[in-house]
Amino acid sequence: MHQNTIPYIFMNTVERLHDRVAIRSKEFGIWHDISWNDYYKNVRYVAQGLCSLGYKKGDRVAIIGDNCKEWIFIDMAVLCTGGATVGIYSTNAWDQCQYIINHSDARFFFIENEEQLDKWLSFKDNEPGLEKVIIWDLKGVKDFRDPRLMSFDELIETGRMLDEKNPGLVPGLMDDVKPEDHALYIYTSGTTGRPKGAILNHRNVSWIGGGMNVATEVTIDDEVLSFLPLCHIFEHMFSVFIHVTHGYILNFIENLETVSDNMKEVSPTVGYAVPRIWEKYHSSIIINMSDATFFKRLIFKLSMKTGRAYISAKDMKKIPIYLKFLYALAGFAVFRKLKERLGFDRMRIAFTGAAPISPGVLEFFNIIGVRLLEGYGQTEGTGVTSTCRNNNSRIGTVGLPLPGVECKIDSDGEILVKSPGVFQGYHKDPETTASTLIDGWLHTGDTGEIDGDGYLKITGRKKDIIITSGGKNITPQFIEGKLVFSPYINDAIVIGDARNYLTAIIVLDEENAVKFAQDNKIQFSTYRDLAQNPEIIKLIDKEVDKANRDLSRVEQVKKFTILPTKLYEEEGDVTPTMKVKRAFINKKYSDLIEKMYH
Repeated sequence: MHQNTIPYIFMNTVERLHDRVAIRSKEFGIWHDISWNDYYKNVRYVAQGLCSLGYKKGDRVAIIGDNCKEWIFIDMAVLCTGGATVGIYSTNAWDQCQYIINHSDARFFFIENEEQLDKWLSFKDNEPGLEKVIIWDLKGVKDFRDPRLMSFDELIETGRMLDEKNPGLVPGLMDDVKPEDHALYIYTSGTTGRPKGAILNHRNVSWIGGGMNVATEVTIDDEVLSFLPLCHIFEHMFSVFIHVTHGYILNFIENLETVSDNMKEVSPTVGYAVPRIWEKYHSSIIINMSDATFFKRLIFKLSMKTGRAYISAKDMKKIPIYLKFLYALAGFAVFRKLKERLGFDRMRIAFTGAAPISPGVLEFFNIIGVRLLEGYGQTEGTGVTSTCRNNNSRIGTVGLPLPGVECKIDSDGEILVKSPGVFQGYHKDPETTASTLIDGWLHTGDTGEIDGDGYLKITGRKKDIIITSGGKNITPQFIEGKLVFSPYINDAIVIGDARNYLTAIIVLDEENAVKFAQDNKIQFSTYRDLAQNPEIIKLIDKEVDKANRDLSRVEQVKKFTILPTKLYEEEGDVTPTMKVKRAFINKKYSDLIEKMYH
């Protein structure tokens, strides 16, 4: 079996851990354990079942569905037999699914349930290259018959019988997988145009499992909670590559509505999420604290002040004894209980990535005792280029490059990366590949700086830089980070290219804005009413003023408009990972923008 491949790493872990728990899945209110041996057995059955359908090395297999054990079994079966997984966001519309399946030349399509089946039915007559569709949750599927459709249970049973007759087939296929073989086709959500299919091979994905251990230092005793989309590289790293490398326990949520409850039940030791989720946790804590008694608010405020002083002294490596005592007291009296309520009481390390995060949110979690570290990367670099370390963090930066990663800044400020994780190119797109991969260097499209100690700081997206009419170059992400630190602001899009001052489009945090309205007896009936209410506008005006205090005059937001609607993925406003499609928003709300400049 070839090293630097997922089959090699997977089998090493299976042989090492055998009956230890690999996966936990909650169904009908009960948590079920799946051992490493059972994990491998299911992978063999899926692989055998696929082979019975004519699957062969190099085939692409598409998967659509929420995070669950079946997703992982299918993915690992494909990776272990020389095929490539093509993940599709469960929120994608049917035409987006059709595009990805057609563009990737997928021969097999695994779908979760009736909702995803309906998407396939919308394009099944126009996709003759798709040979078989396998569904794993049959609830609600009424006697539908199609020669290309079969159930996952049927596939597993077929695979089980074939495995008894030919037990050497799957191990033989695993032996044949090479580091240069394609492993994943990840279709980037893209803020403009059609998604691009980034190709990662086994050398890429096997490297990241070991490379991230510099920051995570995970062991078989750790636990994580899987809830981000599995077709995104961030979740795929923790649920597959790092998982099979280090052998910790992977817990699947019941559904997206139960994330908070499952977090409290599992209390993972290693956490990870996109900034939107950390920001939501932060704003909920702040808003809930505003409802507390005067005494509790006072204690919380003093504890935060103590924590801020402690973190600052710790960074200076000079903590007075009295401050250690006060921080320990704050931890016992306030922060310990807060973390228990969130399900963070065992979380010794946590990561944020995939988009910029407000430094204030990072500071907040570090104060309460959750070591939240910011990392940087993209699909084209197999997820992570650099990250802060557990004992070597620097807020305002995204840390140091992983071992084996080279970073440099181009003459125009763009971050260039060379590493074992740099992808193989975009499927069927040689022109974009040629402009992205030059002499082995990945041109990230992000701008940044590297300080004297080698820490990388992200300053923005190259294409998003605002050049004002006065010739000032401004990176909007930094300003937007200040704005969304407010518990009442969910999204902020800063405008100002070729203008003489900056403005912003604001999207309310509905939950917190509604609570403010109820607490202050503000009458409203719809979200639009809320967004246009004079008292809410005054509230946001104060929040914008707070953000402006920390900004230079040229960076300050002079006017803003609260959108009368939220941003929706279905309408093209945001990507599946909730990144705002800036150009689309600028065009869609051009009338509102123009009003701010008249």
